[in-house]
Parts: sequence; C-alpha cells; structure tokens
Amino acid sequence: MDFGYDATTEDLRARLLRFMDEFVHPAEPVAAAQLADAADPWARPAVLADLKAEARRQGLWNLFLPDPEHGGGLTNLQYAPLAEITGRSPHLAPEALNCAAPDTGNMEVLAMFGTEEQKRRWLRPLLDGEIRSAFCMTEPDVASSDATTIATRIERDGDHYVINGRKWWSSGAMNPECAVFIVMGKTDPDAERHRQQAMMLVPRDTPGVRVERGMHVFGYTDAAHGGHAEIVFEDVRVPAENLIGGEGEGFAIAQARLGPGRIHHCMRLIGIAERALELMCRRAVARVAFGKPLAHQGVVQEWIAESRVRVEQARLLVLKTAWLMDTVGNKGAHTEIQAIKIGTPLMAEWVLDKAIQAHGAGGVSQDYPLADLWAQARTLRLADGPDEVHRMSLAKRELRKYL
Repeated sequence: MDFGYDATTEDLRARLLRFMDEFVHPAEPVAAAQLADAADPWARPAVLADLKAEARRQGLWNLFLPDPEHGGGLTNLQYAPLAEITGRSPHLAPEALNCAAPDTGNMEVLAMFGTEEQKRRWLRPLLDGEIRSAFCMTEPDVASSDATTIATRIERDGDHYVINGRKWWSSGAMNPECAVFIVMGKTDPDAERHRQQAMMLVPRDTPGVRVERGMHVFGYTDAAHGGHAEIVFEDVRVPAENLIGGEGEGFAIAQARLGPGRIHHCMRLIGIAERALELMCRRAVARVAFGKPLAHQGVVQEWIAESRVRVEQARLLVLKTAWLMDTVGNKGAHTEIQAIKIGTPLMAEWVLDKAIQAHGAGGVSQDYPLADLWAQARTLRLADGPDEVHRMSLAKRELRKYL
C-alpha cells in the first residue's frame, strides 16, 4: 500500500488549497451575513454562485465522480485528500465544487444505473450544477437502519407507477433548487427480503408530493446538505420510465450508493477535525488564563497531542479504505468502510469537543464554527446507518473466521 500523493493529486491539492484561501474562506462571513438576511431559512447564500463559477473556471468541478465521462475521473485515493480539504469549510466548499451530498450519491446512482434518457434529463443538469436533488429513503414509522422494513409502496399501474408513503430526513428536499427526488419504496412486499424494493425518479412538482416540513439538526437547518424534509407521497403517479434499474433492485442500488457516500463523509470529517485542531491551537496560544497562555496548561497540551494522534489514525484508515475500494471494489473494502464509518465521526466529535472546551462559552456560540461542526459530526453517527448497526455487522464478519 502506497498512500503517497501522485502528480495529479498534488496538482489538484495545490490548486484547491489556493481556491480555499483566496475564495472560500473569505466568503464564509459573506455567506453567514446573506443567510442571516434571507427570508427562507433553507436558502443558499448568493455568494455560492460566484464560488461555483470560479471553481468551474479553475477545473475544480465534479471531482468526486470516478467516471471520466461524467466526472473528474479520479480514483477514491486521489479524491480523498481533496475531499478532506473541502471539509474545512463544509457549508461552502463541497457545494462550490459540485461535490456536495446528497447530489453526489444521486449522480453516482444515475451514472451507474440510469437509462440514457434519465441521464439526459436529470444527470446532465446535476453535473452542470443547474439543479439540486434529494434522496428519500428514511421513514418515521419504521426502523430505517434496516432498509428492508421500508413501508412506502411503489405499485405498477399501466404505463405508470403510483407511490404512497411518508418519508423524513429526505436530504436535499428543502433546497429551493431541488428539482427531483430519488424515492425508495417497495414494489413487491412478498418477494425475497432484499428484492422487494425499487427506486423511482420523482420530479418535485409532481401532483401528490407534499413537503410537510423541514427537519432541524440540533437546532440547525443543515441547509448545506439541502435541508432534510418530511414528505408525504399520496397517489403520486410517475411514468414507468422513471424507474431506476428494475423492480427489486432498489436495495442493491442503495448499497452501491451508500459505500462511496460513507467514505466521502469520512474524508470531509478529517478536514473538519483538522480545522477544529487548528482553531484549538490558535486559541491556546492567544488566550491567557491564570497568568499564562492556555498552551502552557498540561491538560490543553494533552488535548492537542491526542487530537493529532486521532486525526492521523483516522486519515490512514480512510486512505486504506479508499485504496481498497479502488483495487478490490466496495465489497472487498466492506470491513474498512464500516470501520471508518464508526471511527471517523467519533474522532471528529472528540476533537471538536476539546476545541469547544478550549474556547469556553465562545465554543458553543455562533462566533465560532465549532458548535455547528460538532452537530455535523454527531449527526454522522446516525446518517448512512447508526454506529450500532455497523458494529453488529463488523462483529459478525470478524466472528465468521472462528465459527
């Protein structure tokens, strides 16, 4: 295993770091002011349009998609350090590069499983940043950590499918630019457990689609992920050609989508943790308490040292996972994907907690990004499967060697 950055990665890292310093970080206070004045709490700041235009001009666009026909053509190992950099400004940088969830996962689904017409109508505008999308999988009335329990029905009726059900935490659905939902439901409840589901493309303006409310995340709108909505689908009719793949293929498509999504989250979490560590160090040097800087306090030094150890450990495991996904595929990297999904949010949450503590009351305020970043890290212990499910699956895989 060689995790050294190749020439392509080094070039993109240098360009992306300049882009962050020259455009993204200066835009952060501008975006905050624009959002504070916005009437819609889920609106995206106007400055993002400028960032997107500049990212496209610099060739920093769609880097996440390994398919060279549609995306940057990078491997997971090449993309990992780039996604990490964007994690330092998670509200602006991923979207500025058109590398923000849930659109990334939805574009991957369309690129892998979409028909040519589906790609023309939905993938191309998503790749061009003209529209946004949402992913509707989680439901309030079932344990969505077990996707086979999904209750939303997708029933064939002639040349159409009819959808009935209720979704929540539908990421992306509150974004004013969201034009299409990918909805997961059951086409055949009597089929084998993992062959009951399907995925449908549902235009947002389809009759019968009712966005009931936006969900808050620890009090935040999480607008950077397009917001999360509770949505009712009542006798929603969509053409049969909107089916992605085929009936019974929804669960497999979801698994194909979630593998890259999980590692992308972990890549960005490394960047979040690095920013938290930087803020903690700057605070420790500048803040004087009881006659000396916090940096001279042994407990603060311990936090900083432990943070560096934890960040490096997580980064190495994420890079190993990316390398395995490139060399043996997502199934071959299944253990490592689960391991990073368990460990990386916990790492970032720990580092952020110490950075918050070092900032005192300021750490939980809007004057620093730490509280918001902590909420993101904590949320990712639930998103794409809770810790406990991944631990259970990982333990079974380990025990299999001894049974």
